[in-house]
Amino acid sequence: MSPTPRPSRRGLLSGATGLGLAAALPWSAASPHAAATTAPAPPAGLRPRALFDNPVLWQDFADIDVIRVGDTFYYSASTMHYSPGAPVLRSWNLVDWEFAGHSVPRLDFGAKYDMEGGRAYVAGIWASTLNHRASEGRFYWLGQTDFSLSHVYTATDVEAEWEKVATLPRAYYDAGLLFDGDTPYVAYGNTRISVAQLSDDLTEEVRNEQVFDTPSDIGTLEGARFYRINGDYYIFLTRPANGQYILKAPSPFGPYELRELLLDLPGPIPGGGVPHQGGLVDTPGGDWYYLAFVDAYPGGRVPALAPVSWTADGWPALHLVDGAWGSSYPEPAVPPPPRQPRPMTGPDTFDGPTLAPRWEWNHNPDHDRFAVGNGLTLSTATVTDDLYSARNTLTHRVQGPTSTATVELEHEGMTDGDRAGLAVLRDSSAWIGLIREGGATRLAMVDDIRMDGDWNTVSTGTERATAAVAGTRLWLRVTVDITPGSGRQARFSHSADGSAFTDLGPGFVLHHAWQFFLGYRFALFHHATRALGGSVRVARFDLTTP
Repeated sequence: MSPTPRPSRRGLLSGATGLGLAAALPWSAASPHAAATTAPAPPAGLRPRALFDNPVLWQDFADIDVIRVGDTFYYSASTMHYSPGAPVLRSWNLVDWEFAGHSVPRLDFGAKYDMEGGRAYVAGIWASTLNHRASEGRFYWLGQTDFSLSHVYTATDVEAEWEKVATLPRAYYDAGLLFDGDTPYVAYGNTRISVAQLSDDLTEEVRNEQVFDTPSDIGTLEGARFYRINGDYYIFLTRPANGQYILKAPSPFGPYELRELLLDLPGPIPGGGVPHQGGLVDTPGGDWYYLAFVDAYPGGRVPALAPVSWTADGWPALHLVDGAWGSSYPEPAVPPPPRQPRPMTGPDTFDGPTLAPRWEWNHNPDHDRFAVGNGLTLSTATVTDDLYSARNTLTHRVQGPTSTATVELEHEGMTDGDRAGLAVLRDSSAWIGLIREGGATRLAMVDDIRMDGDWNTVSTGTERATAAVAGTRLWLRVTVDITPGSGRQARFSHSADGSAFTDLGPGFVLHHAWQFFLGYRFALFHHATRALGGSVRVARFDLTTP
């Protein structure tokens, strides 16, 4: 059991299996390798081990793919119709994460992603895959869209603009990308699991075979993640939304054995679901972890971390606490970080020249209708009475379990018919903001903005409360409780000075069904109902927690 650093997972991982972790962790585990009641000091050069709490990040980042490059961990997630897509998070300890960039700078998949001739709600970036090929120092992202095509993007720096290098004529559904040496393989599928070998430049398919057919008593397996570890090939598969299974074979194309990793395992978030559909990753010291997501609606799907050890015959086993995924574990033993990660909450004054990666647009934006620098200027980009059809609506994930978004808004540039404000956005939505009519501006709280199950708008909203507006600057605030379960609410308030806030309208009950997949987001919007030409300036956005 050597602690010698090894290449990132999904490369050829030779050497130890990381069994040394079990001897350092003081809890029960569903593994013959769990041991010890006290944790020894970490090796020289590693950080002291405090406890971390699950979820490690209480924001909506689903369909997790996680890799390590040297001492740095990277995390990719689904974003569906939000643009830019496929965010990349970065961490040095698997616990504290920061935004680094996006793998898909624009949803370049058809006019509906620009809200032209249709809309792309719950389409776009589904479970996709991120990897790094060490021989060329390059990251690759691969994902399918609309069950028809797969796309490959690449970059040498995750913070730079990624480049599309290929569109492949096959939909690699819920794909997992493996570099076996330099040879790329993709595991993918739903129930019938296949493996494709791609050309070295990932621009065409070389070979494709079905390697596994899910037994009927299991039902559905999907969400593939592909690894080579100690000479064996592993395909991680989820049984949505309550199980995780593993395939293991001596070659990429099989034959594969199946083993259950977890099923109906109690999760670490009260009221939340079973951790599943994530990825395996090792630390530089050879310890292994599983980063999965937990269904936690109305907030979405949030990441939870647990240690993993390996059985004598080469299968991963989770470390459990009293028969459940632990609400806390000792932090991974890793080298000190080069700096503290950038916070996932806090203020943004939009200093420019571009938006920070914490922001994503609802569908592709019209770049001629907004500006960043000395605040965010939103010019109306759409004439509509439907928030769901308004372009240039800018979104930010809600921080759980409760958080508050506050916006400082300057509105003297609004024109008659304009609507601008701060929303909680999902398939059932509400907002506080400004309505400009007949040369006058009033403050309003609007709810009952709803979609049906096919994501068509069925209600554009009902005005529940109104208030007078003095001056051309005000502060809008929304406080949201996304603790998993029914009856959670968003509450709206406003201020003339940014200090004393007054409630407006009733509490808005958040929709907690899973079918929209994504959780609630805060959204900055400005759209016209009569004619384009108006603008507002967002001087500051602040996301705070209690």
